[in-house]
Amino acid sequence: MLEDLTTAASSPTVWPAAYPQGYAAVDVETTGLARDDRIVSAAVYRLDARGEVEDHWYTVVNPERDPGPVWIHGLTSEALEGAPLFRDVAEEFATRLEGRVLVAHNAVFDWQMIAREYARARSEAPVKQRLCTIALSKELGLPLPNHKLESLAAHFGVVQRRAHHALDDARVLAEAFRPSLRAAAASGVRLPLHECRPLTEWTDRPRTGQQAAPGGYRPTGWRPSRRRPACPYPNPGRYAPGGRLKQGMRVAFSGDTSVERELLEDRATEAGLHVATSLSRLTSLLVTNDPDSGTSKAVKARQYGTPVVDEAAFGQLLGDVEPAADG
Repeated sequence: MLEDLTTAASSPTVWPAAYPQGYAAVDVETTGLARDDRIVSAAVYRLDARGEVEDHWYTVVNPERDPGPVWIHGLTSEALEGAPLFRDVAEEFATRLEGRVLVAHNAVFDWQMIAREYARARSEAPVKQRLCTIALSKELGLPLPNHKLESLAAHFGVVQRRAHHALDDARVLAEAFRPSLRAAAASGVRLPLHECRPLTEWTDRPRTGQQAAPGGYRPTGWRPSRRRPACPYPNPGRYAPGGRLKQGMRVAFSGDTSVERELLEDRATEAGLHVATSLSRLTSLLVTNDPDSGTSKAVKARQYGTPVVDEAAFGQLLGDVEPAADG
């Protein structure tokens, strides 16, 4: 943990030469978390090498389907009816991202949504690397009660005006990222940068038993039934740290998450994992941002030796789930 974040957050005299030359603080609001969900709004704050704001941009996007959780992002079908399609804003979006590190809170989610939209538009987002502010806050040892954006903002005295509005979330992200970046630079912390791999092709497919709408988009709601179907794959055993998740693994969640729990569970189910409501010796993996907490699942995980990863790492693992063995 850094000894004095207040001092470290002031701009250091010598800036690390290996640090990126520019950043794009990004937030996207979506119809859900599944692979065929869509972006309904996006915002980008462009930042220079030291995190100072250069400009910002915002757009709503017609998702060509039900807008999903309106009670979260506030964008109704009526509000989005005349909005541009993603392919209409893709070029402008790209100019905001080009040559910069994509910065987001739970960045793997935002990147995957953006990459899928570009794949649908038969293009690629000009992004080579991403940085997750959850991971950076851990590198800095920030004393946060949880890993929500609002907690990171509160730590640095940033006032959030409209949570889950892409433009305000991107502003809050940018303002909280600046002191984080300066603290990292002052202490010589290596930034947790990850490669962004674009999708080269994309096909939207309806869920089992559902008829695809014209253009390949399903006309259903933003999430599957709350009563989840049984996982069709056998449990292959525990997750091996450093390896890949495999379809059929039993995954349990515990504690606060930056993304709503039910949406995380939807993503896990879509990837072919078994979402467990409790933790047992058969559980393959526990996802928690606070492994040392006293929750029953965390306690049992320590007792059973169950592997544990945080939300950001789990999001990265979801991007490359190994198929279940045939037969």
